[in-house]
Amino acid sequence: MDKWLRSAIDYIGSWIEFQHTTIHQPGVMVAFVHRGEVVAEHAFGLANLDTGEKLTPRHRFRIASHSKSFTSAGIMKLREQRKLRLDDSIGQHVAGLHPRVAETTIAQVLSHSAGLTRDGADSGQFIDSRPYLDASELLAELKRPTAIEPGTRFKYSNHGFGLIGLVIEAVVWIKREIIEPAGLRETEPDAPLPKGASFARGHTRKLPYGERCVIPGDNPAHAMASAAGFIATAADTARFYAQLAPNAKKSVLSVASRREMTRNHWRVPQSFEAYYGLGVNAGKTDGWDWLGHGGGFQGYISRTCSIPACELAISILSNSIDGAAPFWMDGAMQILRVFQSRGAPDRRVRDWTGRWWTIWGANDLVPVGNRVLVANPQFNNPFMDAAEIEVTGRDTGKLAWAAGYSSHGEPVRRVRDKRGKVSDVWIAGANIKPAAVVAREIGRRYKPRTRRPTPE
Repeated sequence: MDKWLRSAIDYIGSWIEFQHTTIHQPGVMVAFVHRGEVVAEHAFGLANLDTGEKLTPRHRFRIASHSKSFTSAGIMKLREQRKLRLDDSIGQHVAGLHPRVAETTIAQVLSHSAGLTRDGADSGQFIDSRPYLDASELLAELKRPTAIEPGTRFKYSNHGFGLIGLVIEAVVWIKREIIEPAGLRETEPDAPLPKGASFARGHTRKLPYGERCVIPGDNPAHAMASAAGFIATAADTARFYAQLAPNAKKSVLSVASRREMTRNHWRVPQSFEAYYGLGVNAGKTDGWDWLGHGGGFQGYISRTCSIPACELAISILSNSIDGAAPFWMDGAMQILRVFQSRGAPDRRVRDWTGRWWTIWGANDLVPVGNRVLVANPQFNNPFMDAAEIEVTGRDTGKLAWAAGYSSHGEPVRRVRDKRGKVSDVWIAGANIKPAAVVAREIGRRYKPRTRRPTPE
């Protein structure tokens, strides 16, 4: 592994831990897979707020719409076995559909361009107000015509991937033909989990009830398992998406199948540029092509990205309905890009590191290349407008670059205690210190001397 990538992965883990604590999320799990191997995995927070169970990397989460990529991989495997074609009409494989639905092709359904209803007449299964549809209920919904003309635009449809599940016929087939050959030992296509498997519970927002509540999250997805039912760890999820990259050395699918799955089939209509392949999101960030998917199950938000140019896949799973996994993935991509462009830290700046505080919050000193960046871990992109320290001596430097309202050109120095350990840092006129020191100072200066009245 390149040294810059190792440094980036280390900082991403530290930054996500800080973010998780700062915005008071129940738990988050993150895993990194490089060239097919798990190179780092972390679990922060709790698996269950009611019991206080600590989250570990072995806990499994509902990964929701990531299920679509597994289902699409199943279709591609059947195609490789010459059991179907992507331009087959759905009606060739599933009976009892409305004629307009039956005429849509497998490729249209996989790329969300078949014009199908998103979630049917009652989407209460996604807000826990009703069970997920069984096969007969799903087929009853699909006796209705398409919502729009097929092949005219991207239009997301959970019902469509439920229909694809009927083509495959059983999640048991997906487990045998996709999950097990991919080496995924912590993945199940639906609830319930095997006895003894650790499971992270979902959680509500704090509002409107006034506190977070635990959502069991263990309800079976029935006929919608192929769209939203899968359960996995972050490590297994990252392993799977790493295998979908066209340049992956090991995969359950041929290179041709992976290229077809991950190419841009349809542009997603929204404010920023995004695309969809066959059961896979695709896009470009700062010149890097990526593939992956997101997921939202009641109580869980997740995001996974595979970056072929780095031979890296990252999966971030959060167990709350307001989980920040998508934002953290965006930040992780920005962190990777900074380290890739600047390189691993030089020997001279390597020990200029750590998280330092004032009452305004934290600052991270992050050595990259021949500079030290003053990152703000509170930001979704911690390197946005980061000042740059040029190190001029063992404990001296200057701000070689800073934003207009910052302290460009001013001196930086480190202070050491009697044992020779760095105790605090001066960045221009700002004295930043360890968290424990600042916490004591805040308590001494601002802790109320009398009990505050309880609000009515």
